[in-house]
Amino acid sequence: MPIHPTAVVDRAAEIDPSAAIGPYVVIEGPVRIGPRTRVMAGVYLAGRTELGADNVVHPGAVLGDEPQDLAYTDAPTGLRIGDRNVFREHTEVHRSTQPDTWTEIGDDNYLMSQSHVAHNCRLGHRVIVATGALLGGHVVVEDQAFISGNCVVHQHCRVGRLAIMRGLSRASRDVPPFAIMDGTHTVRGLNRVGLRRAGFDAARIRALATAFRVLFRVRTNMRAAIARVEAEVRSPDVDYLLAFLRASVRGVATGPRLGTDASGDEA
Repeated sequence: MPIHPTAVVDRAAEIDPSAAIGPYVVIEGPVRIGPRTRVMAGVYLAGRTELGADNVVHPGAVLGDEPQDLAYTDAPTGLRIGDRNVFREHTEVHRSTQPDTWTEIGDDNYLMSQSHVAHNCRLGHRVIVATGALLGGHVVVEDQAFISGNCVVHQHCRVGRLAIMRGLSRASRDVPPFAIMDGTHTVRGLNRVGLRRAGFDAARIRALATAFRVLFRVRTNMRAAIARVEAEVRSPDVDYLLAFLRASVRGVATGPRLGTDASGDEA
């Protein structure tokens, strides 16, 4: 596949012969581009950016530029991207801040237009980040999470596996696995549709639903709720959920305040 004659490619770049580089692309620095990856018009790739196989980068995307971090001192840092990811128009993913660290994107992720992934973030596999969503530095997003349009996630927060953040929601706490979250880090219920699509059977979903009623039906003492769930509900999925909650540093999203139910309606 050709490199378009209008593309500007650094001598230090390594581009697989099967990759396609479109018009007016700028590749600056020791960028590595894997097999069959397609880079469309007007993309900017910079620094120690590594793209695996079969990625698609749409026009105007910026991958691997310097982090938007006042602490950055031109240290050798990088951006590592796996396979089969899609970066839509004007997506921004920045390389990391601390020396010899990486911003990391796994496989099969879909980042929609004008989404932003800051320095030192780590995205797992099959994550969707919708248009206008913003992830602060050091955010961790686990597999199959869905971050809806114009959501914002504070630096150092985690978004758990198969969680969904509803549009315009915001989190400065960790978003639990399997949760539906909206507003300001408020858990509204269990992501049953996502679980079914991921192949969870009825028994697995029932166990999680029981745990969610104790943990998130209304705002409660989380430590006491975790102890109660551990005593009453046993399943590998629930164990994973409780381990995620216990590992939180910033605190976790909570259920709605007394007077509202988990759907957000007045009780």
